[in-house]
Amino acid sequence: LYYPNKVYKVVKALYGLHEAPRAWYETLANYVLENGFQRGKIDQTLFIKKKKGDILLVQVYIDDIIFGSTNKDLCKAFEKLMKDKFQVSSMGELTFFLGLQVKQKQDGIFISRDTYVARILRKFGLTDGKSTSIPIDTEKPLLKDPDGEDVDVHTYRSMIGSLKYLTSLRPDIMFAGCACACFQLTSKSLHLHAVMRIFRLISWQCKKQTIVATSSTEAEYVVATNCCA
Repeated sequence: LYYPNKVYKVVKALYGLHEAPRAWYETLANYVLENGFQRGKIDQTLFIKKKKGDILLVQVYIDDIIFGSTNKDLCKAFEKLMKDKFQVSSMGELTFFLGLQVKQKQDGIFISRDTYVARILRKFGLTDGKSTSIPIDTEKPLLKDPDGEDVDVHTYRSMIGSLKYLTSLRPDIMFAGCACACFQLTSKSLHLHAVMRIFRLISWQCKKQTIVATSSTEAEYVVATNCCA
């Protein structure tokens, strides 16, 4: 019904309102807790269930849920439990989550952000840059440069933000990224080159040699010259 001069009082959380995420979390949490799960002591979005020596871990991120267990039957039971209460869809084995690539093998679970790195390199046009071995210049300190050439601050900030999102899996770039972030208001070409150096570190190259090496030693020398910063 349409009444332009009237308003309706909503008696439940409406998707898109600021209280909706909290209401959803409480609904989901109460449901799994009622079915034998325990909430994580540190991570409140982690739920744990133990049964006869087996363990089931459930990690919630808003309306995305990943889970794993030492017993496949526990996984199947949890999937049924969720479908009995909510309208859900199963995506199968986890391969991608929150920007993370996940590869499950016999010798372990491997996490990477190769796809994300490739995307931000393309975004800033740095796919063909020469790689480097260290994220920051160890000879020259990164300082203010009032006489330097101005750069686009929006692009600079976007590059910093893209790198910060990557630091959870690349702690080696955290110091350099934070150092460059100090100049977001006064960024110059000097600081932009420092940021680009970090991008060169996280990139990699694969290309055919321009010459034919006559020995393995010569081939290694050619590779070494292309790896120099």
